[in-house]
Amino acid sequence: MDEIRRRIQAGELGRAFAGRLVFHNAYGPDKAWFYDRDLAGGGCLMDLGVHLVDLALWLFDFPRVEQITSRCFAAAERLSLSSNAVEDYALAQLDLANGVSLELACSWNLSAGCDAEIEASFFGDRAGARWRNVNGSFFDFNAEWHQGTERETLGSPPDDWGGRAALAWAEQLIANPAHDRARAAHYIYVAEVLDRIYQQADPTPQAVSAARSAVN
Repeated sequence: MDEIRRRIQAGELGRAFAGRLVFHNAYGPDKAWFYDRDLAGGGCLMDLGVHLVDLALWLFDFPRVEQITSRCFAAAERLSLSSNAVEDYALAQLDLANGVSLELACSWNLSAGCDAEIEASFFGDRAGARWRNVNGSFFDFNAEWHQGTERETLGSPPDDWGGRAALAWAEQLIANPAHDRARAAHYIYVAEVLDRIYQQADPTPQAVSAARSAVN
């Protein structure tokens, strides 16, 4: 993903206009409190979808999200967020100020045909990029760069990305243990976008009040 971001930032995608991100988990949390809104605050969107939002915004250097449409479901029924249930399937479309339109989907306990389906694809008028898991894995991923019918592999298993991430974190602590204020602001922004997705999924006054209470 670092290489995909580098190429996007360098303009190699051309005029970026669309992205599609999914995180479907064939399993769900094994603790009852995850399914209680009073205790968990939210469901699969808060658990899995937050990573999709964070990834997409990071790739494009955190542009303003101008418009959001979304839907949340629980046990195949449209979910009212004023209920105490949490979503097990969520869909959202985010229109960014840079002209990119993002489609996001995430779920728990989905009949996905494998342990997990994790993918992020981005499209421009010159090229495309795709990152996805291999054979349902939570740890192994392929990253590709596409131009027409041609594809270039940017990364594939085995890849010790987890070990490198832990090392980078330790090196950062040694260099400066203080918070990175710029990145901390990004965390807050991602949380605000997630709140907006929930509110647009059920924009009734009761749901908005319930969402605010959960955040508080």
